[in-house]
Amino acid sequence: MREASYSVAGPSRFQQLVEVGVFLFIIVPSMAVSFVAGRLESLDFTVVALSNMLRDLALLSLVLYFVWSNGEGFGALGWRWRNAAREAAIGFILFVPFIVFSVLLSTGLHGAGLSGPQQAPSFLIPASGPQYLLSLFFLVVVAVSEETIFRGYLLLRFGALTGRPVAAVLISAVIFSLGHGYQGTAGVFGVGVLGIIFALVYLWRGSLIAPVVIHFLQDFVGTVVVPLLGHR
Repeated sequence: MREASYSVAGPSRFQQLVEVGVFLFIIVPSMAVSFVAGRLESLDFTVVALSNMLRDLALLSLVLYFVWSNGEGFGALGWRWRNAAREAAIGFILFVPFIVFSVLLSTGLHGAGLSGPQQAPSFLIPASGPQYLLSLFFLVVVAVSEETIFRGYLLLRFGALTGRPVAAVLISAVIFSLGHGYQGTAGVFGVGVLGIIFALVYLWRGSLIAPVVIHFLQDFVGTVVVPLLGHR
């Protein structure tokens, strides 16, 4: 496993604490709303996709501004383009055991009695040709933004603040899982575990490319492939 460095030359420890505190104040309350999202079945996929894209792009812009203003460079977030094709290929290869594990994990959590819907809410499933096209842009934005935020940025900051990579991985995974409250306790716990796997892949590779590829493919299967097969 490649050793990840959490030493930050620019901002002081106090500056990092204030910065991540402001960021969490912005993101956590809105993510917690997901625990009641299951009641909003009247929402349309287009509205949900566009609103989430705008939110994720706004948060991504905030993170990029933090890093730019601190003089750290986007490489500090894991965006390193050296051997990008190889990293993408690794993401595709890892997706196979990842999807198998995620299915087994979901089945086990539901079998253990944890709550959660057996299928995604209707407002997260495209229902027409234009919506399926929109879903591709939506899933790319989600994968890039969430991996940059939860793996790149939060691992960087919590690693520097705690001095413990393990703590950084666990804290970022917990925050990542909050946005999936509409999936019930099984979904929240399962997403937290998958967040840990994303983080481990990132720390191993030293790049966000492989986790972004896995994240995109995971969402693509759940949002596009499974509903299409189900309709048939």
